[in-house]
Amino acid sequence: MAMALHDHVFFYIFVIISAAPLSLSQPQAASSCNGIFLSYTYTGGYRLPPNTSDTADQPYRFTSELTVLNYGLEDLKSWKVFVGFRHREWLVSASNAELADGTGLPAAVGNGTVLEGSEVRDLKTAAETAGDLKQMMLTVGMVGTVFGVAPPNVPMPSTIRLSNDGFICRKPTSQGNNETHTCCTVDPNSKTNTPTDEQEFPLPQKGGDLSIIYDVTKTYDSNYWAEVTVSNKNSIGRLDHWKLSWEWINDEFIYTMKGAYPSNVDSSECIFGSQGEYYKELDFADVLNCERRPTVVDLPPSRFNDSKLGKVPFCCRNGTLLPPTMDPSKSISRFQMQVFKMPPNINRSHLAPPRNWKISGEELNPEYQCGNPVRVSPSESLDPTGLPSNTSAIASWQILCNITRNTRKSKCCVSFSAFFNESVVPCQTCACGCSAKPERTCSVAEPAVLLPPEALLVPFENRTKMAHTWAERKHLSVPNPMPCGDNCGVSINWHVNTDYRQGWTARITLFNWGETDFADWFVAVEMDKAAPGFEKMYSFNASSLDKVKNTIFMQGKEGLNFLVAEANGSNPKKDPKVPGKQQSVISFRKKNTPGIKVVDGDGFPNKVFFNGEECSLPLVYPSSGFRNEFSFVPVLLLMLLPIIWMWQ
Repeated sequence: MAMALHDHVFFYIFVIISAAPLSLSQPQAASSCNGIFLSYTYTGGYRLPPNTSDTADQPYRFTSELTVLNYGLEDLKSWKVFVGFRHREWLVSASNAELADGTGLPAAVGNGTVLEGSEVRDLKTAAETAGDLKQMMLTVGMVGTVFGVAPPNVPMPSTIRLSNDGFICRKPTSQGNNETHTCCTVDPNSKTNTPTDEQEFPLPQKGGDLSIIYDVTKTYDSNYWAEVTVSNKNSIGRLDHWKLSWEWINDEFIYTMKGAYPSNVDSSECIFGSQGEYYKELDFADVLNCERRPTVVDLPPSRFNDSKLGKVPFCCRNGTLLPPTMDPSKSISRFQMQVFKMPPNINRSHLAPPRNWKISGEELNPEYQCGNPVRVSPSESLDPTGLPSNTSAIASWQILCNITRNTRKSKCCVSFSAFFNESVVPCQTCACGCSAKPERTCSVAEPAVLLPPEALLVPFENRTKMAHTWAERKHLSVPNPMPCGDNCGVSINWHVNTDYRQGWTARITLFNWGETDFADWFVAVEMDKAAPGFEKMYSFNASSLDKVKNTIFMQGKEGLNFLVAEANGSNPKKDPKVPGKQQSVISFRKKNTPGIKVVDGDGFPNKVFFNGEECSLPLVYPSSGFRNEFSFVPVLLLMLLPIIWMWQ
């Protein structure tokens, strides 16, 4: 067990909402706070089995309390508190509170985490409650396990602070070695997204890479209609054939849908479950899905005008969500569904959204982490009958999702080349992963060998002979065994083409080695030094992004926005396969980038994204030191020849 838990600390936390009085050390500090008072108190702990020889791996139980108290003038809506755990803790369970980023439990919180209320989300003021602590305050009781922090040592967090927008918190103050507290007050200079006097709930947040709005548009005692809108907010993010899933918390089930469809149509869990017992007269043959965690997919364009399944704005696009920089109208997907509820929630006013949302796309799309639903101001839309009025949803929730980076191997890679060096710096070895099969005959540790430019046009398995011939010609060493390939479905070559006094040019080439065509593809290139000098692209449409610093966004022109899949050569028996390819030259001016050193590396991108996926880049640039490596020797001999003749 000690070995299995070597890198983790299991942190068992149970959250209890109560009106427990403040500890003896806190009243004076709390009474001087004219805002939100926060405190964290360690209350005890002891050693847990097993007994380990390494003290760093020894587990210990501890208990602690987090107190949130509203001593301000305004209600605290949707409270969120950051606790700076720093001892490799794990959060395993929580009642009445949850992780704000939507991570299911158990989850690692050793780098700190934000807690928010799952049931009690708002804290009222003393003035409106006559000092009723049950409405002003909550206490989060925590039980956990920590490794290597033995009593009497205390595993205190590095900090605590309110994570709600529009607040500033003092530096936490310690009371002894087991308690820390702080006071957070409204920041007078902050423009927050808090509700006005006319609003009960805040407006939807504008942040996040992707936003999901869950609107209840009609409600009855036993069921309601929900409209779900998924909006891509990231300028270089994208989803293809999206799959959206969530978890029902009160045994709800989907009766019918428009604009999307469950990936699994199955009512058996209802028929043999509590839903079948309650809805005895309901024909479950018409029910679409009874899974606790359904997965929903978009419909094809052919269903858009279908009177039964379609006719929902922004539906039926095969699950494609383009960046708003490409086409704002294609950055939104929407569907509607009728949801049946279960006792004791059989009344039209009891409305609760599903939780634990997840969204994913194809292999080349980025991965997303979604937060918890947050109640927001009801959405408004134009009256569907054409009247000059707005129609409000009955209740609305927002789920924000963000792209996660560095959680997996890349799915695309980049090679570098330049006019001043005949060799190509190829994609990294195993850039997109390598098989762990024991029969592998290549090296996963050796760096990729330099290649001739023509090698980029053939699959990796056809490059070995080319690489050996090139190495022999250029007097380069070749490892044995040879390095493994990059194993990427898409590769991109960035070639510095020219460098002159007023500007310089590069050529970008896209290669599709996979079996799937890419429609409406795009590439985003981040260049810290060169981007301000971007002038023009010749075969692609391109522009500098306003919201993403130093980034150039490229896409195919009309008729050239289709990157085809790999195909057989003209003679499949002897010719290698041919990748799908797109290419363009891009030009830059040096006027806006004084001091730029194109040859020394400033002419190469810092990051490259294909369809939202960040690609693997080489670790080195083509060397300008070998600029004349292929002509230097003969030129030197020509220069020395007259001297040799004179000497003779």
